Amino acid sequence: MSTVLLKNIGTLVSGDITEPLLAADAILIDEGRIVRVGRLAEFGAPVCDMVIDCNGTTVTPGLIDSHCHTIFGDYTSRQNQVGFLESELHGGVTTMISAGEVHLPGRPKDPAGTKALAILAAKSFNNFRPGGAKVLGGAVILEKGLTRDDFAEMAREGVRTVGEIGLGSVKDPQDAAPMVGWAKEFGMTVMMHTGGTSIPGSSTVTAEMVQATGPDIASHVNGGPTAVSLEEVEKLIEQSDIALELVHCGNPRMTSEAARLSFEKGALERLIIGNDAPSGTGVVPLGILRVICHLASLTPISAAQAIAMATGNTARVHKLATGRVAPGLWADLVVMDAPLGSVGGDALAAITAGDLPGVSLVLVEGRVVVNKSRNTPPATRMAVVGK
Repeated sequence: MSTVLLKNIGTLVSGDITEPLLAADAILIDEGRIVRVGRLAEFGAPVCDMVIDCNGTTVTPGLIDSHCHTIFGDYTSRQNQVGFLESELHGGVTTMISAGEVHLPGRPKDPAGTKALAILAAKSFNNFRPGGAKVLGGAVILEKGLTRDDFAEMAREGVRTVGEIGLGSVKDPQDAAPMVGWAKEFGMTVMMHTGGTSIPGSSTVTAEMVQATGPDIASHVNGGPTAVSLEEVEKLIEQSDIALELVHCGNPRMTSEAARLSFEKGALERLIIGNDAPSGTGVVPLGILRVICHLASLTPISAAQAIAMATGNTARVHKLATGRVAPGLWADLVVMDAPLGSVGGDALAAITAGDLPGVSLVLVEGRVVVNKSRNTPPATRMAVVGK
């Protein structure tokens, strides 16, 4: 691993919803982690293996997709497509989080099978980085018959997430709540389907059901793809501390209304952003960026705050050592600028206008994995990699 310096940063987005912008123009990375953030003039003369001139553009934490339906490898049977995870990396997404390997053909639905699937997927993605992106795979789908010992074993073997509750045979809060307790006991983050039925075998879930079950995340409150009412979202905001997920493959009107309500209620730190793809809606490589643009252009939420919802907020809920630009965290970073022809003068202004930014560089743990995105519009100014 090498020492990397990012200099000449025009705008630095922190990923911290409480302080979304940092007064800094340089980042120093060593052994894949951020070691210093500040003014280059104060760094002295660091010896670096690589210097990245950001050319006055914007740097953000690597985006996190909080809701991705992986299977194995970089393939989805839902849309019969290869390479969808690497393609999402070209949209600035450095970490994808499985919401359950529900699309696996012949998915086992007995306790032993669902446990084995979660363990295998978690171990597989721990060893496989599509294009360099990190995938948190192996989100166990709750099936009747799972025991506390099963959750203890899964946690020991690397399973960190419970997929959307409601996709398996466990749907009733009375059945799910004990399993949620076991999962949390062993450090797992728990998601729960919220809203109308999405696929055959899933179920409609209300705010009351979510509250009675007690997950960490109310998945796709704006619809997956059918949304709960705004009154239901208000219940979750006012009567719980559960994280609220907004997804690309949801209801666009509810995306705006739920975000606006969260802004008014002072609950922005609880909003996280996901794709909810691959799905019937398709594969959406730029879905996370599109939700960020939607929020920043159509609601009172700023571009930097929206980016925090797709970075630091999600990392906090899932207990990940990334998502913010801060010493000690993994150097997962995106360099971006306004796209050619945008009315915005920089990336944040373009996003506020509703334009997708141009991604010029993506780093995962301090290593350049994308040098000019193949999916976003071209950036007006490009970062330059040198020594």
